[in-house]
Amino acid sequence: MTEREVDLVVIGTGPGGEALATGAARAGLEVVAVDKHLVGGECPYYGCIPTKIMVRAADALAETGRAAALAGDVSVTASWAPVARRVSVEATDHWDDRVAVERLQDAGATVHHGTARLAGRRRVAVELADGSEPVTYTARRGVVLNPGTRPAVPPVEGLADTPYWTNRDAVRTAGLPGSLVVVGGGPIGCELAQVFARFGVRVTVVQHGDRLLPGDEPEASELVAATFAEEGIRVLTGAELTRASYADGTFTLAVGDETLTADRLLVAAGRTPNLDDLGLETVGLDPSARVLDVDERLRVQDGLWAIGDVTGRGAFTHVSMYQSAVALRDITGEDGDPASYHAVPHVTFTDPEVAGVGLTEQAARDAGLTVRTGSTRLEQSSRGFTHGPGARGLVKVVEDADRGVLVGATVVGPAGGEIVGLLSVAVHAAVPVATLRGMIYAYPTFHRAIESALADLS
Repeated sequence: MTEREVDLVVIGTGPGGEALATGAARAGLEVVAVDKHLVGGECPYYGCIPTKIMVRAADALAETGRAAALAGDVSVTASWAPVARRVSVEATDHWDDRVAVERLQDAGATVHHGTARLAGRRRVAVELADGSEPVTYTARRGVVLNPGTRPAVPPVEGLADTPYWTNRDAVRTAGLPGSLVVVGGGPIGCELAQVFARFGVRVTVVQHGDRLLPGDEPEASELVAATFAEEGIRVLTGAELTRASYADGTFTLAVGDETLTADRLLVAAGRTPNLDDLGLETVGLDPSARVLDVDERLRVQDGLWAIGDVTGRGAFTHVSMYQSAVALRDITGEDGDPASYHAVPHVTFTDPEVAGVGLTEQAARDAGLTVRTGSTRLEQSSRGFTHGPGARGLVKVVEDADRGVLVGATVVGPAGGEIVGLLSVAVHAAVPVATLRGMIYAYPTFHRAIESALADLS
């Protein structure tokens, strides 16, 4: 085994790992970046980017159905072929990371495809995918962990023996099934369920919890569930898949007292952190851990940083990117603010979109705050009236009444992920509610509904 000394080793090149490795290399450090799969991680190949292409196509079909009430008769024949082409050719280059690798190399980093494991403090053993001689690196500055997560597979009898889909298979499909069962009613499950339903697939969602999108406000869950019902998506809540089998092109699924059949089964029941084969025990850490404890500079211990999903601060690309900048400053000795997570935004790209920032009402109450809430229906706003079909939604704000600032907010509706931007600033900067009430809100816009939600606080 070859032994080499470098400044920094980055294990895992999801968006945060790639950004940190790039920044460190451009700062003059000798950087090695290792990924066992594709440089760029889940987001550009199987997550954020390809799924939003799918969502855009499905939303276009939905808009044609609303045209009769707005502009006259429109007919459309749905086809999956343009979607599959955009995902395969335009978004992922047929799931080839050559461009991303070259981008890192051009910044000055050494890139390996292979398996990297900690081999002691500041040491990383790399087994290369091309079968060449393994390398052990000693990192003078240290090691950054960005291993990400993989789809969780629930311990269901018979499931492992079936050709079930995860999100990775769903985005790669070149054709549509006639029917689909989605296990999991979180963001991934909800987005993909609606996409396939709008292309004519008969979809059933099996959700273990009592509502869809359990991390969001209950009002948001109710609106999404109502939309799903109107679009013919069957939702089973408080339900659990207990047995699965596959024969002659059909899945047979035991869900409670009911037996479901479908052409395809999509498992979207959470994510598993890739911490179990990292050699954590060689640096005194628990290899069975689901998260790594990090401080405000993303340090796990001296010479070891972690960013991304495995820090437990939200499995979002934007969190990983944010953390990468904080960790990079610590590695290079630059000044800058420590990490803060009181205003993490998130968006689920269903129709209507569900966006949130900071604390939900229940989370704020659980934190012991004196809570006041205000809300308004989006379709009752002037913009909602002019928009017409598809304007269903709401704005809800959560105030810490003792301080007079917002600690959370939710927007459901068209462009909810864009509208929440204003509220993200308010929560992040602790802008006084009095100041927000004194603003001028453009008319007639969806974001003007924020003013109505603030007024409802009183």
